[in-house]
Amino acid sequence: MLFQLEIPIPENQQIHLPILKTKGVELFVKREDTIHPFVSGNKFRKLKYNIEDAKRQGKETLLTFGGAFSNHIAATSSAGKISGFKTIGIIRGDELGKDVTKTLYQNETLRNAYENGMQFKFVSREAYRNKTSEEFINQLKNEFGNFYLVPEGGTNALAVQGCEEILTNEDEKFDYICCAVGTGGTISGLINAAKKHQKVIGFPALKGDFLVEEIKAYVNKNDHWSLQSEYHFGGYGKYNEELIRFINEFKAQTSILLDPIYTGKMLFGILDLVAKDTFPRNSKILTIHTGGLQGIAGVNQKLKNKKQELIKV
Repeated sequence: MLFQLEIPIPENQQIHLPILKTKGVELFVKREDTIHPFVSGNKFRKLKYNIEDAKRQGKETLLTFGGAFSNHIAATSSAGKISGFKTIGIIRGDELGKDVTKTLYQNETLRNAYENGMQFKFVSREAYRNKTSEEFINQLKNEFGNFYLVPEGGTNALAVQGCEEILTNEDEKFDYICCAVGTGGTISGLINAAKKHQKVIGFPALKGDFLVEEIKAYVNKNDHWSLQSEYHFGGYGKYNEELIRFINEFKAQTSILLDPIYTGKMLFGILDLVAKDTFPRNSKILTIHTGGLQGIAGVNQKLKNKKQELIKV
C-alpha cells in the first residue's frame, strides 16, 4: 500500500449554479483534493510510482526542487516521512536561507516540510535556472550523496503513469475533462487515459506556449486535447481581487475550496467559457481538483499585508 495510506476513492461532486442551468451544461468536480491533506490530488498521483521506483532502486533519500510556497515541496516532504525516506528540498531564493529561523516562522509551507524532516538548500534564482543541468546535478550528488531525483513539480514518465489513474470507468459519461496545468504531467496522464469521444482541456497557470511541446513528449494521442491560455491572471503565482472574490463566492455556493494558483483559475475559466457558449447544451464536464490548498496560507499572508480580501478557508 503506497505510503501506508488508505486512499479514499475521490467522489465526483456535481456543481449547481444558475449559469450551468441556463446554459444546459452539467459540471462535476472530481475531489482529488480529499486524498490526503498534503499528498493530495495530482501530487499523490505523481509521487506514487516515483516512490515505488526509489524503493526498487534501494534509495534512501528523495531530492527535489521548488519555490517557497511549493505544493510539490510540501507533498514530497510528507510522502517521504510516511514512506520512510529522507527528503531534501532545493529551494529557489537564497535570501530565504540568510535567517532560516525567521523564514520557517513566516512560511507555513517550509515550516511543515521542515517538521516532516526535509533538509533545505537555498539557492539563488540564477543557480536555480540551471537545476536540470548535469553540472548542477553532479554538484548536488557530491554534496548529498546517492539520492533519488524527483523533478520540479514532479513531472516525469512515472508521474504521467500515476496521473493516468485519475479517470475511472465511471468517468466515461463525460464529454470534457478539464484540469489546471503547471508542468504538464497531470494533463498528459488524462490525455492518455481519456476515451476517444472525450476532449481534454487544460488551463495553464503560467504564461507561454512551451507547454504544448512539454505535453506532446508524454502523450500518445494528439487529436483530442487543447489548452485555454487566457486564464493565467498574469502568470504563475499571479492573482487579483477578481479571482479571490470568485474563489470565495464559489466556496460559498458549493462548499468547495479552490486555490488561487491552479484550481481557482481553472474553474473561473470553465464557467467563463460556459457563459460564452463554448460548450454545447447537454455537455457533461468533469474537472479535476488537483489539491494545492496548503498554499493558501502563504497567499493570505500576502493579501493581509496588502489589506485585501482574504481567501475564506
